[in-house]
Amino acid sequence: MAIRAFLFDFDGLILDTEAPSRAGWERLYREHGHELPHDKWALVVGTHGAWDPMAHLEELVGEPLEREALNERRYAHELSLIEAEGLRPGIEDYLAAARRHGLKRAIVSSSSRRWIEMHLRRLGQAVGWDAIVTADRDAARAKPAPTLYLEALDLLGVSPQEAVAFEDSPNGVRAAKAAGIFCVAVPNEVTRSLGLDEADLVLDSLAELPPDELLARLGQRALS
Repeated sequence: MAIRAFLFDFDGLILDTEAPSRAGWERLYREHGHELPHDKWALVVGTHGAWDPMAHLEELVGEPLEREALNERRYAHELSLIEAEGLRPGIEDYLAAARRHGLKRAIVSSSSRRWIEMHLRRLGQAVGWDAIVTADRDAARAKPAPTLYLEALDLLGVSPQEAVAFEDSPNGVRAAKAAGIFCVAVPNEVTRSLGLDEADLVLDSLAELPPDELLARLGQRALS
């Protein structure tokens, strides 16, 4: 079957929000004399509700914290870092290739639609998406469950064999594979050490593989 759709994760794949997000929590932990445990943080990448860093910090400190005030300050620091980020390498080429070949484009994310649309507007990428499917803080819908990908396929009217998913985290890769979709993993600074070998293809950057070459490879794979 010919590829008819590109399905993109958002955080850490289209835009590197993962490093700023971890940096915000690292700063908060250090202000309280502790280090953010990276093995625990890995649990939350690409999903929602898998681990509560604020509750963990309260356990370390030994008393309740002013959660709302601390979260506001942490979030402001995180946003200031994200606003310095642009599209990750190769993303613009893949979006352009989708337009050129008439492929459908969707974002499939465990984050909220509001969060995604806010950043897309800043990046000048708010229009042209055929679907944006999000978990909106619902842990039951979030990756690694295949729910979001299955919904995206249904909205786009394509089969799993007609789509390619682009992911940056183990949770995302597992969700795409559970939905039966060919998955390309593109790690970032945070996910590079997490192990993405469940993906069908792992690239250091989308810029290293032109989209037309990927489509050609998948075409040959379908014929073999």
